[in-house]
Amino acid sequence: MVEVEISDEYIQLGSFLKLAGAIGTGGDAKLMIASGDVDVNGEPETRRGRKLRPGDVVTTASVSWQVVQA
Repeated sequence: MVEVEISDEYIQLGSFLKLAGAIGTGGDAKLMIASGDVDVNGEPETRRGRKLRPGDVVTTASVSWQVVQA
């Protein structure tokens, strides 16, 4: 599992995927999330604006990331 640091209280899922390097653009994030390829804390997530907080785990088919506070 890869840790990704955020400096704020939360980060939205679409922005997090860009920060983690999972996708290149917001459009890519929208497609990936809408297709059901992203889980948050073990549950499928289809909301690009989902607020992630430290401790949350985001998983795609190839990798998992944990949100940590900087």
